[in-house]
Amino acid sequence: MNFKCLVVVLATSLTGSLCKAQTSVEVKEDFQASSLNQPGQQYPQVNSQGYARFRIKAPNVDSIRVTLGLGGRGGTKLIKGTDGYFSGTTEGPMDEGFHYYHLIVDGGIFNDPGTLNYYGSTRWESGIEIPAHDQDFYALKDVPHGNVQQILFPSKSTNTQRRAFVYTPPGYDKERSKKYPVLYLQHGWGEDETAWSNQGHANLIMDNLIAEGKIKPFIIVMTYGMTNDVKIGAGGLRNFKIDAFETVLTDELVPYVDANFRTVADRAHRAMAGLSMGGMETHLITLAKPDEFAYYGLLSGGIYTLAELKDKPKAKLIFLSCGSKENPDGVNKAATALKEAGHNAVSFISENTAHEFLTWRRSLKELAPLLFKD
Repeated sequence: MNFKCLVVVLATSLTGSLCKAQTSVEVKEDFQASSLNQPGQQYPQVNSQGYARFRIKAPNVDSIRVTLGLGGRGGTKLIKGTDGYFSGTTEGPMDEGFHYYHLIVDGGIFNDPGTLNYYGSTRWESGIEIPAHDQDFYALKDVPHGNVQQILFPSKSTNTQRRAFVYTPPGYDKERSKKYPVLYLQHGWGEDETAWSNQGHANLIMDNLIAEGKIKPFIIVMTYGMTNDVKIGAGGLRNFKIDAFETVLTDELVPYVDANFRTVADRAHRAMAGLSMGGMETHLITLAKPDEFAYYGLLSGGIYTLAELKDKPKAKLIFLSCGSKENPDGVNKAATALKEAGHNAVSFISENTAHEFLTWRRSLKELAPLLFKD
C-alpha cells in the first residue's frame, strides 16, 4: 500500500467531500428539511437537485460560514438578515449521500443546532443527507430487522474495558441452534465504532439484502480502531501503530465474540473489511495474521499486491472498492492483476462519489453477497 497516498486521501476526507462544479442552472425552490434534522427543525434543507440551504438565528453574531460547499471555495458564507437570521445556499449541488459539516461562527467552530450529530473528523459533527437516486438499498423498510447491541469486552493488553457494536441478523434470537459467520467491519480515520451503524446504515443494508434473499445472514462486529493517542493534524496518522489494535482485535475481541455469540469460529467463516483507515487496518492485519480471516475487503483503503500475498494462505475473496472520484484505475488494475494470478479478486467502483459514505454504503451492498457463499 502507498501509505503516503492514503494519508492524503484521509486528510481530504476530513474537510468533507468535494461538490460538483458550479452550474448555471436555475435552483429549484423545492427545498425540504434534511432527513437528519433534529425533531421540529426545518433547516438545513435540501432540494431535488442536491443543493443545501441553511438558516440560523444568531442576532449577536457577525459572520457564519458553513463548511459545506464547492471544493476549494471555503464553504458557504451565510448572509445576515435584518431579522437576525443568517441564511445561504450552496453554490452548487452536493454529492449524493451523507456529509459531515460544522459552522464557523465569528472564527469559532460550532455545530448546526438544527441537525443531529455524528462522530467524524475526530469530533461530533453536524450531518446532512443529500438523497441518493439509489437510496432504496439502505432505506428503513417494513422487513424483519436484526439487532445492533453494544458490548463491553475486557482488554488486558490495554488494561481497559473496550466497546464494540454487534449486528445480529433477523431470527438470531429465535434459532438458538444456528451458528453464523462473522464480518469484522472497521470505520475510518476520525470516526469510531458508531460510524457503520449511524452514518453507514450497515444494519439496514443487511436487513434489506436478507429480506430480498440476496445474502447468507451473518454477524457484523464494529469496534474502535485506535488504541494509542494520535495527534490530530498533519502527520497524525503516520504515528499510528497497528500492533496494539491487532492484539485487541485478534487476541481479545475475536475470542470474546466467539465465546458470547453463536459463531462459526474458524478462518473460513471470518471476514475483515474496513473503510479508509479501516481498510489500512484490514490490509495490515490480514497480511500479518492470514490464518485469522478468509475474506478481505478494502473500501477506499488501498490495494493488495501479488508480492504481499506470496506464500500466504489464499483468501477466499479479496474485495477492492473506491469512488469514481478517487482512484478507480488503480483499484481495477490491482484486482485484474490478482485475478490473473489466480486470486478471487473483485473490484467495485461507486459512480459519482468520492471519499464519502455513499461510496462505502454501496461497497458494503456489493461485498455482502460475496461473503460466506460456501
